[in-house]
Amino acid sequence: QVQLVESGGGLVPPGDSLRLSCGYSRRTFRSYAVGWFRQAPGKEREFVAAISWNGTRTYYEDSVKGRFTISRDNAKNTVYLQMSRLKPEDTAVYYCAVGVEDPEANSGFTRFGSWGQGTQVTVSS
Repeated sequence: QVQLVESGGGLVPPGDSLRLSCGYSRRTFRSYAVGWFRQAPGKEREFVAAISWNGTRTYYEDSVKGRFTISRDNAKNTVYLQMSRLKPEDTAVYYCAVGVEDPEANSGFTRFGSWGQGTQVTVSS
């Protein structure tokens, strides 16, 4: 079973920034696309962003375009989610997962890997 570890969450005021990290323990991580998802209390888990295996293609949910940037460093087996101009509605537990680029999916990404434990992001004054 693939193990993913998310980190970097915290409590920040609106307008602030955070960088989340998604670490993977296996080299095969480098061959997969990776996506970030989030789940707010009482809501379903939703897609946030995804990146191709080599980092050349990225996909974003409309509400985060222009504010969030996904990137990866395969030498470090890590995918990042840089979040800027955070809003209270960004409050959620953020999860990463491996998957594939999927032109049939609205998001452009389909997850097939298991979830990590998630990292809490709270945006509040």
